Amino acid sequence: MLRLSFKSKRFIFFLFFDICLIAFSLLLSFYLRFDLSIPPYFHSGMIKSFFILLLLKISFLYMFGIYRVAWRFFSLNEARKIFIALFLSSLAFTVIFYIFSDFFNPFPRSVIGIDFVLSCLFIGSLRISKRMFMDFRKSKFESEALPCVIVGATSKALHLLKGAKEGSLELFPVGVVDMRKELIGSQCDKFLVRDLKALKEYSQNGTKTAIIAFKKLSQKRLKELFDELVSYGMSDIKIFSFTQNEARDISIEDLLARKPKDLDSEAVAKFLQGKTVLVSGAGGTIGSELCKQCMKFGAKYLIMLDHSEYNLYKINDDLSEYKDKIEPVLMSILDEKDLDEVLKKYNIDLILHAAAYKHVPLCEQNPHSAVANNILGTKILCDLAKKNGVKKFVMISTDKAVRPTNIMGCSKRVCEIYTLNSSDENFEVASVRFGNVLGSSGSVIPKFKAQIEANEALTVTHPDIVRYFMLVDEAVQLVLQAAAIAKGGELFVLDMGEPVKIMDLAKKMLTLSNKPELEIKISGLRRGEKLYEELLINEDDLKTQYESIFISKNDSYDLKLLNEQIQKLLNSDDVASILKEIVPEFNHNKNGV
Repeated sequence: MLRLSFKSKRFIFFLFFDICLIAFSLLLSFYLRFDLSIPPYFHSGMIKSFFILLLLKISFLYMFGIYRVAWRFFSLNEARKIFIALFLSSLAFTVIFYIFSDFFNPFPRSVIGIDFVLSCLFIGSLRISKRMFMDFRKSKFESEALPCVIVGATSKALHLLKGAKEGSLELFPVGVVDMRKELIGSQCDKFLVRDLKALKEYSQNGTKTAIIAFKKLSQKRLKELFDELVSYGMSDIKIFSFTQNEARDISIEDLLARKPKDLDSEAVAKFLQGKTVLVSGAGGTIGSELCKQCMKFGAKYLIMLDHSEYNLYKINDDLSEYKDKIEPVLMSILDEKDLDEVLKKYNIDLILHAAAYKHVPLCEQNPHSAVANNILGTKILCDLAKKNGVKKFVMISTDKAVRPTNIMGCSKRVCEIYTLNSSDENFEVASVRFGNVLGSSGSVIPKFKAQIEANEALTVTHPDIVRYFMLVDEAVQLVLQAAAIAKGGELFVLDMGEPVKIMDLAKKMLTLSNKPELEIKISGLRRGEKLYEELLINEDDLKTQYESIFISKNDSYDLKLLNEQIQKLLNSDDVASILKEIVPEFNHNKNGV
């Protein structure tokens, strides 16, 4: 037995009722035209016009996709399509009528206009009838779904309310609140918009979920709103996402994201188009994002270099859609001979150097490896780039290079000194310094998330420790913007916004996870760890055309002397003292607290 699909059943249902409504609309049009008494000699023209109008209306409705629209998706846009489809069918019939008037006559022309109005009314009403019923009935999901309050009387809120009625959110709104005085007391769907303070009442009545439905909020305002919602008793706070069409849990990244206002995609695209780019450390958090944005903004060819097989496999797989434009190279930047062959082979225009050991405690425990990988690796790559005619070299640095207190930070400062002093008119070198990337491997946020998931106490090294944070995609785009404006020899510094107290971060993550009962333990500063990261930007830094990018002062250094010191450093058992010779401001915190 032939079984019809749901789509086929829907098509047959609407087609059947449309035919009935088209016939009824035409018949009623004639009745209205002749005061409910149609003269017999008009019957022939009425029947002929019915078949022509039926064919035209069904055809245009089908062409405009009206038969593919489900009840729950019928909206103003679909109503507009119905109007246009029926208008075009009436217009086409008018043309046919004037060409073949003898075939239809006698036929009253005013019926065409009356029929058009009635057809729009009947066919549109059929489709909106169920939506109207759904809007006024009590949702069947109300007893099953969690109650929630929508924060923000916006178009997002209306979308949320619609989704809740259909049961797609698994949440049931019980009210709408807003902080804007001009909206308080107005109507949002069936709800009276109340002041934000009403959340306390909703919380006391058992509603603990709030969905933020504002279109755009600054990171600062979002954080303030989050704190306010928590103070009113909301323990489950979500943000509605139009792109994903869901109310997702607010994340710590949402609260910390700086959201720079001067991201310039056009400048980055113009800079990268037609270039062959090599990214070292391509599989790391920063390196992989550099690779993605290079391809996004139109680089001609991308060489992805990494010594981690898994990381390189992962980024190669992520960019598989560009397989003809990418080349994964499994290699360490310490492999001088092989690296030289790679640079010779690909005629590279730009090197983005992200390869480095970055984990402070591990570098403290393995100082020779940190120095070899970070300093010698950078020297080898920089020297080979210059030798092989690479036009521009950009090194990714860190805020830990500012008055360093650990081996890792000091090694990166030496890298800055070496690369920037290698710059000349044929070899433009720039270094870009920024703070912590949200969610990067080895950073505090993934660590806290893992501890929360295991129901363990969160470990904070010091109650007053602070750090700067930025989203990786935003930081990387600013790096590429800095590269685009670099002329050679610049030490760029990114504005990382306000510093974040790690203790407050831990408390917020416990709140977001609904696990405020978990403890926060103070473990003491680790070896090489700073209590406060240095301010990245100071009064002496020069402004650029971008408000988030500054140029910091960088002193010249004798490269011959530096090469001798690096060689000495590689052979020394006392790495810290040699680093101190090169970087006098190095104040090694080798014991922690």
